[in-house]
Amino acid sequence: MSTRTSPEKPAVALIAGPTASGKSDLAVRLALALKARGRTGIVINADSAQVYADLRVLSARPSEDEMQGIDHRLFGTWDGAQACSAADWAQAARQEIARAHAAGAVPILVGGTGLYLRTLIDGIAKVPVIDPAVREAVRALAPGDAYAALSLEDPQRAAILHRNDKLRIARALEVVRSTGLPLAYWQQANGSGIDNEVTLHPVILRPPLSTLRERTEARFTRMLDEGAVEEVRALLDRGLSPDLPVMRAIGVPEIAGWLGGVWSREEAELRGQRATWQYVRRQFTWLRAQPPPHWPRIEEEPFDEEVSFASLLR
Repeated sequence: MSTRTSPEKPAVALIAGPTASGKSDLAVRLALALKARGRTGIVINADSAQVYADLRVLSARPSEDEMQGIDHRLFGTWDGAQACSAADWAQAARQEIARAHAAGAVPILVGGTGLYLRTLIDGIAKVPVIDPAVREAVRALAPGDAYAALSLEDPQRAAILHRNDKLRIARALEVVRSTGLPLAYWQQANGSGIDNEVTLHPVILRPPLSTLRERTEARFTRMLDEGAVEEVRALLDRGLSPDLPVMRAIGVPEIAGWLGGVWSREEAELRGQRATWQYVRRQFTWLRAQPPPHWPRIEEEPFDEEVSFASLLR
């Protein structure tokens, strides 16, 4: 996610952050700020739960009132019976971004699913099968040794990766060792992401973890009273495979256990809150280490769209 940009390229705003960090609200306020300047902003979902029509409540999908008349895309677009992979979403997001640009609008990506964002921005490299012996040898390296090796064998890739990004370093190293060609070659050969096609205006929201924990716990309790139970009951009635992403979404297994008599409502609530908190911590960690260091990280609330997107709103 190197995000090399040029002022001649069409703009894309990106608001990333963990669950309950205020992303959706900021996206709408940015779109309203664009509207006040005679421009149009279109919000595009980048959350892996909010893509499913079946999870309006459990995914905290924005309501019509919360959208405030702003066009929202890829929210509730997939039926739960159809898994939405990162590649599926990235393809759909590319199309929505292209439509927005064709209409003279600014796409506003909003979400906390790191794999979705990485796939869209960096693309998916269809690399040949990696030699298992190469993979085993690379994965056995200490992080510092792996980064040092990558700096020698694929210096361009090493230059854009953080030395603590163990997974991406190992991936790049095993590719160059197994194929004899750097990862960039395969990305270019198979179609890269939007990184070189747009001017990205990113912001990462990072409120204090204590604040996020309070919000997520309170929100899950509200969800139980505001339709989440009915959503899970409807999913169970459809007899969908438990392996589908929609059936593994946070809240679904926890409420399903209660409905099936495995545990109490109170236990379902505690389990849902715990699962949400664990997910928030994973998001927090990913957003700290994976996006480029020059992406602004904002910790102070309230988040100000006029400040965060000053260059976009000029």
